[in-house]
Amino acid sequence: MLKKITTIENLKKKIFSYKQKNKKTILCHGVFDLLHVGHIKHFKEAKTCGDILVVTITPDIYVNKGPGRPAFNEQLRMEAVASLDVVDYVALNTTSSAVNLIKKIKPNIYCKGPDYKDHKNDISEQIKKEINAIKRTGGKVVYTKGITFSSSKLINSFVNSLSESQKLLVGRIKKDYSFSEIKKQVDEFKKIKVLIIGETIIDQYIFCEALGKSGKEPVLALRDLKKEEYLGGAAAISRHLSSFCNKISLLSMVGEKGEFLNEIKKKLPKNVNFTYIKKKNSPTILKRRFLDNVSKNKVLGVYNINDDILTSAQDKQFYDITKKIISKYDLVIVTDYGHGLISKKVSKLICKSSKYLALNAQVNAANRGYHTMRNYKNVDCVIVNEDEMRHELRDKNSKSEILMKRLSHEQNIKNLIVTKGVEGALLYNKKEKKFYSSEALSKTAIDKIGAGDAMLSIISLCLKNRLSKDLLLLIGSLAGAQSVNTIGNKEPINKIQILKSLEHILK
Repeated sequence: MLKKITTIENLKKKIFSYKQKNKKTILCHGVFDLLHVGHIKHFKEAKTCGDILVVTITPDIYVNKGPGRPAFNEQLRMEAVASLDVVDYVALNTTSSAVNLIKKIKPNIYCKGPDYKDHKNDISEQIKKEINAIKRTGGKVVYTKGITFSSSKLINSFVNSLSESQKLLVGRIKKDYSFSEIKKQVDEFKKIKVLIIGETIIDQYIFCEALGKSGKEPVLALRDLKKEEYLGGAAAISRHLSSFCNKISLLSMVGEKGEFLNEIKKKLPKNVNFTYIKKKNSPTILKRRFLDNVSKNKVLGVYNINDDILTSAQDKQFYDITKKIISKYDLVIVTDYGHGLISKKVSKLICKSSKYLALNAQVNAANRGYHTMRNYKNVDCVIVNEDEMRHELRDKNSKSEILMKRLSHEQNIKNLIVTKGVEGALLYNKKEKKFYSSEALSKTAIDKIGAGDAMLSIISLCLKNRLSKDLLLLIGSLAGAQSVNTIGNKEPINKIQILKSLEHILK
């Protein structure tokens, strides 16, 4: 069995050799998370199309079927497929789709199941690209005709990937929506014109190797291995929204000398219009985080920042820009990190002039004890974590629900969402006087930075278009799960991944 498991490079050589002997090679590609009778019949029928059956497996990191998937890791999935007599070779793909794989190994036939024949069901539109790839390499695509089963449906039914409360949440959603209806609703987000107001931050991650204690001082010595930079703050939210909305504007600031300005413009998606002021006597906000390269645990944070408020002249400039454009947008998202960009005068204008307003007024190491969300009232949607809410209300012990009601009434917040880490999220709707909850879909986190911004991005769209509270919490939880499984804001929330996860969870 293990002799069948090989590499893509070896497959390329083997397929070339078989072609020289006039033998046809068939390629089947997929996740094959729970090997079942449908897969076996698919492989048997595929083998009748040629001589050598090759099966390639999607790597764990590219399996977009929701939290807890794949149920079986890539090694186990390869071993399961290799145990079938009908299969000649098994290999782990190195990319997210079969397109580059097909171009590289050039099989004679690319075989897909009957459920892939209707390309309307292909959310990612990868099947079309794979068909083009096989045609360009001189091969052809064949669809098998046997019965089909859904691995996701079987796993959802028999594997405890979701808790009981999550199953109840999914059950309520399935009563109100089909997946096609949800997709249609999410596709409608493209029409929402979004304005994002807030500080742009450069998140710099320096990956290090711990050398040990300094010989002469009680200091940890680190070796700098590599450095990565991502867009943070309001710019990260712009990236999160870029696959959902057609028209996005970012109103922000950079340093007086325009540090990182070219990098910011280069990394922002093309559908984001970037308007900024250059804050006097300030650098572009840079937050360095030193990490252990193996564990990815943070060792130290060093910030290059000036928290002073804008000069009166620049505050007027920022006020005038905001006043001129804010009425043009359906949704305004404010991320106030307390670094001196948004004055009380501007926040009052935002609250008064926004058609629909979503807010994240974040407490962080630089502003703790000084920053507040009290400058914002009559807000449609606010997202905070539980510690931020307790800090805001100076209450360490009261129940979350009591504090949420209090904050909602004091600030006239229509929808208040409090994130609670692995416990998930709790939403309070002031008009209904009702709570909604959703457990976290990811129980582990590579990096929690940016998770709140990711949830704010997608939940604000859902609330603006009046999706049900259950559905928007599920979608927001999927966005949060995507975010915490990457370093910082390295990868934006992806619409296709969200939809594919929803599709599999709802089976």
